[in-house]
Amino acid sequence: MIKVVIAEDDFRIAQVQEQFLQKVPGVKLVGKALNAKETMEILGDCEVDLLLLDIYMPDELGTDLLLKIREYYPMIDIIMVTAATERTMLEKAIKFGVSNYLLKPVTMEKFIETIEAYKKKKKLLSNRDEVDQTLIDRYFGSSNQSTINQKDLPSGVDRHTLKKVEEVMGELEGGISIEEMGEKIGASRTTARRYLEYLVSINVCTAKHEYGIVGRPERKYYLLEKESKIR
Repeated sequence: MIKVVIAEDDFRIAQVQEQFLQKVPGVKLVGKALNAKETMEILGDCEVDLLLLDIYMPDELGTDLLLKIREYYPMIDIIMVTAATERTMLEKAIKFGVSNYLLKPVTMEKFIETIEAYKKKKKLLSNRDEVDQTLIDRYFGSSNQSTINQKDLPSGVDRHTLKKVEEVMGELEGGISIEEMGEKIGASRTTARRYLEYLVSINVCTAKHEYGIVGRPERKYYLLEKESKIR
C-alpha cells in the first residue's frame, strides 16, 4: 500500500484530489496539509511514500520546501500539483528530483494516469537488489519501452491489450505460458500468442521450451530483465 499526503492550501482542491486517489487501488491517503508547516509536521508523524505538493502555499513556497524535505526525508517521492507555469519553478522542482509535475486544473484522467505510472515505476524497482540496463530503460521510458509505445503497431496488435499483457508480465515472478496469459487477459490462445511473440520480437521478452509433468515441452515467456534469475 502506497501512503500519500496531500499538501494543498485550497481545501476544495485537496478534497478533489482525495476523491481521485480513492479511484486508484493500492494507495492510501494518510494526511492533508494546508500549508508548509503542517506538511512538515505530517511528514514527521507519518510513514509517507508519496507527497502531492502545491507550490503556492501561504507560509512558504513548495519549491523552497523541497530543500527541507530532501534534507530530512530524502526517500519520500514528490509529485508537484500546481498552477505555477514559470520555467524556473519547473527547473527547481526537477533539480530536487520530483517524480512528476502536474499543472492545474488537473483532469481526473491525467491525475489517475500519473499515479498509476508512479505505482508502476515503484513496483518495477521493488524486490530488486540489483538492476540491469533493460530494467533501467523501462524505468526511464527509453529503449524497449519507447518501442512499445510507438504509434504504428503491427496489424492485429492494439495498444490497450498490449498494455494489459505487459502489465501481467511485469507482475510475474517466473514465466508464463500462452494458455495462462490468455486466461489472465480474457483472450483466446491465438491472441495471447500473438502478443507474447510481439514482445519477443522487440526484445522485451524471451521464450523457452520447458518440460512439464507429462514430459511434453511447453513454450514459456519471461521478461528479459528477469532472465538472469531463471536457470
